[in-house]
Amino acid sequence: MTATTGDGARLRIVAIADTDSYVKWAAALLGGVAGRWDASLLVLETPLVVSAPQLGAALRGSGVDRDRVERVTYDGLAARLSELRADVVVLGARGPLVRVLARDVAALLPRPVVVTGLPGISIPATRKAVVYRLQCDLFVVHSRRELREFAALSARTGYAHRYALATLPFARGAAVAGTGARDERGATGGTDLVFAPQAKVPAGRSDRLGIARLMVRAAVADPSRRVVVKLRAASGEHQTHLEQDGYPELLASLGPLPPNLVTSTGPMGEALSTAEGLVTVSSTAAIEAVARGIPVIALDTYGVSPQLINETLADADLLASEHDVVARRFRHPDPEWLDDNYFHDPAEDDWADRVEKLVTARRAGMLPGRAAFARRGGALRDAWERKVALGRSDTSPAGAVALVIGVPLRALARLAGRLRAAIGFGAQQPAAEESSAHVRSTSAVRASTMRTP
Repeated sequence: MTATTGDGARLRIVAIADTDSYVKWAAALLGGVAGRWDASLLVLETPLVVSAPQLGAALRGSGVDRDRVERVTYDGLAARLSELRADVVVLGARGPLVRVLARDVAALLPRPVVVTGLPGISIPATRKAVVYRLQCDLFVVHSRRELREFAALSARTGYAHRYALATLPFARGAAVAGTGARDERGATGGTDLVFAPQAKVPAGRSDRLGIARLMVRAAVADPSRRVVVKLRAASGEHQTHLEQDGYPELLASLGPLPPNLVTSTGPMGEALSTAEGLVTVSSTAAIEAVARGIPVIALDTYGVSPQLINETLADADLLASEHDVVARRFRHPDPEWLDDNYFHDPAEDDWADRVEKLVTARRAGMLPGRAAFARRGGALRDAWERKVALGRSDTSPAGAVALVIGVPLRALARLAGRLRAAIGFGAQQPAAEESSAHVRSTSAVRASTMRTP
C-alpha cells in the first residue's frame, strides 16, 4: 500500500543522520519503505560525520538510491526540511544530538511527525536513551524483548513514550538461522574468522590488547585461513563513539604479524560473505551474521553485564572462550531465542502503520507536540546543549557564549558531584539497573536457563 499526503502525493519521509552506524541504520530503515513512501536521507555535517567511503558502504544494499542522499549543514537544515515538505522526520543520531534536532524539528510549521530509534542491540533499555528522545513522537525498537523492556522502563520512570516494532534492518530477509540442517562453517561456506571490534567495549587498553593478541593466536593456529579484523573506520575517519586504543595500533605494537591476519574497512556484508564465523564482544554484527546463518562467538572473557551490552547474546547461548576462538568452535543461537530477539515474524512490524496513523492525526490537528525533558537554564541551556552536540558545526553566537560560560560551570558541577560521592560513599548501593557490579559470571550464564524478562 502506498501512503499519500492530502494533495495525493506520496507520504514524504526524511531521515537525518551523521555517524557511521546511524547513517547505515537510517538508510536501511528508509530502504524498507522506499517503495511505499517518498524517502530521502540528509547526512548532517558534524565533527563525527561519515566520510565518502563510509557513506558508500552504508548505502550499499540499503535500498536507498544515491541521488536521494545529500549532505547538509546544521545552519541549512531547517530550510532544507521545509523545502522537502517532510511529513515524517527520522532522527538517527546519538542521544544529545537527537535532543537538539527534535527541538528544532518541533518548531517547523507544519510540524512533521518525529521518529527516532537506536541502530543495534538496545538491551539493556536505559533511561538516557528514553530521556534524550522524549520530544520524538515514536521510538522504533527492533525486537519483542526490546519492546517489553523499553515499555517497562517507561512504566518505572514515568517517561512515557510510544514504541513501535521494526525488524532490525541488518536482519531483514534472514534465513531463520539456527534451524534445520546447517554447515558448521557457516551458510557462506567461507573460511575467514571475522572479528567485529567496538569502540567502547571492552574499554580498557589491557583488555583490548588481550583481544589483539587473541587474533594473533588464532591466525598462528591455522595459517591456511585468514583472520580478518573488520575495522569500523579507516585512518582519519570517525565512528559513532570515540575509540581509544584502536586495533591497528594495538596490533602494530605486537611486532611482525602473521600474513593471514589482515584488517578490512569494507562493508560488514562483504566481510561476512567469506566468513566461516564471527567473533565479537557484543557488536550488532553478531545479529547480521546470525541473519546469514553464520555462527558466532561472543567472547566470555569479561563476563556478562549491562556495560558490555552482551546480555542478549549470552541468552542466545553464543558465549564461548578464547580457546574456542582459536579452535574456531563457533556457535549458532538457541532456536528458542530467535523469535523474541530480532528474528520475529516481519508481519509483526508495526512502525510504518503507526507512522501513517500519526501523520493522519497530525493533519487533523490531533497530534500535539511532545515536551522535552524538563531542565533548568532556558535559552542558554539550549545553546549549551546544541554546542556540545554539534561542536564546531554550531557556529551560532549563542553557542559560543554558552561554551564560555558552560565549561567552567560543568567543571564545578563535576567537582561537586565527586565530593558528594566521596562523602556519601558506601551509604547506599546504586540501583541494580545502573550498577557496574551487576555482572554475571560465565559459569552462571551457562548454568542458567534462558531468561525472558
